[in-house]
Amino acid sequence: MKSLPIRSAIFFALLTTAAFAQSDSRAAFEKLKSLEGSWAGKGSQGQPIQVSFRVTSNGSAIMSEIQGSENMISMIHLDGERLMLTHYCATGNQPRMVGKMTPDGKAVAFDFLDVTNFNNTQPGHMQHVVLTMLDANHHNEEWTFMTQDGKLQGHQLFDLQRTK
Repeated sequence: MKSLPIRSAIFFALLTTAAFAQSDSRAAFEKLKSLEGSWAGKGSQGQPIQVSFRVTSNGSAIMSEIQGSENMISMIHLDGERLMLTHYCATGNQPRMVGKMTPDGKAVAFDFLDVTNFNNTQPGHMQHVVLTMLDANHHNEEWTFMTQDGKLQGHQLFDLQRTK
C-alpha cells in the first residue's frame, strides 16, 4: 500500500512539470505579443532596419517582418508545449526553431530544430535568434547564420526603437 502514495507523488510531480513547461512557453509567447507595432533602428554595420510585428490568426500567431534589402518574415506560434519560430529566409529556406524565455525574463531565445526547403546551392540557414525586450519601446534582435558545412558565419544585431 505504501507504493500508492509514492505513485501519486510522482504523478503529481510530472503534472506540475508539464504545466510549468507549458506556462513558460505561453508566458514567452505573451511577452512577444507586446512587440506588436513598428520598429526602426540600425543593424550591426550601421545599416538602417525596419521591423514590424503583428498579432494575427485570432491571437494564435505573431508575424515579424524585417524590411530592408532582403525582406523576410518569421512566424511565431505555440505548438502544444513548444514555442516555435519559422523564419522565411531570403536564402529560400525555412529554418524552424524552438524558443524559451531566458532566466532573467527579458528575452526569448530560439534554437535551431530543423529546416525545410534546404539544398546544397544555398549558403546556409539561420541557426539562432534572440529577441530581447529592454523596455516597452526598445528591443534588440540577434540573428545567427550557419553555413552549409556547419560553421557559424554571420551574426547580426538589430537595435530597434518603437515608432508606432
